[in-house]
Amino acid sequence: MSIADHIGEIRARIAQAALEAGRDPESVRLVAVSKTKPAAAIAEAFGCGQTIFAENYVQELVAKAAQLPREISWHFIGHLQKNKVRQIAGLVDLIHSVDRLSLAQEIDRQWALLGRRCDILIQVNISCEATKSGTSSEELLELVRGIASLPHLCVKGLMTMPPFFDDPEAARPYFAALRVLAREVAKEEIPGVEMRELSMGMSGDFEAAIVEGATLVRVGSALFGER
Repeated sequence: MSIADHIGEIRARIAQAALEAGRDPESVRLVAVSKTKPAAAIAEAFGCGQTIFAENYVQELVAKAAQLPREISWHFIGHLQKNKVRQIAGLVDLIHSVDRLSLAQEIDRQWALLGRRCDILIQVNISCEATKSGTSSEELLELVRGIASLPHLCVKGLMTMPPFFDDPEAARPYFAALRVLAREVAKEEIPGVEMRELSMGMSGDFEAAIVEGATLVRVGSALFGER
């Protein structure tokens, strides 16, 4: 199957999952995870109408963005080091993986130099896995309050990565937990904070994530093929 075929199939599955959950398919956006994939593959997907692409590594994102159409919307989804923030300042439309105040402060500083604001998601380590980044569920509200005071950041929602399961249904409680956390944050009505986006679900479990309220699903291997 071609990349166009894969995109068509994934979009159909997203729409079906949304409809079965009583949701508008337009409320779920496909984020094409293009890490390790060549610029030519991204250009092919872009030519098929896919506009949002996500990278895990700063160097890779910067190199690809220089080769590809400016109309592409780049998201950053990997662990972000403070000393690399400057390289993606103004280049990305959304950072999914903000998990600590010091990182948020550096993002705020770099976007301030551009006179712009950066949209971010807070990454939550719902499963408390030592190998995964993210703030804890218990510390989330305090972190959101701290970030909300930064004038060049807009908190748009939350992101999580559940443990890997062979059965996608096993991931659903983790997706449901993120939805509950988002509601709890929203209830606080913190100025400058929205809980509009839930970034959750990948190639193996995005349909389960959609049932639990995902608005951004991060799909790589099912779209581009195995790495």
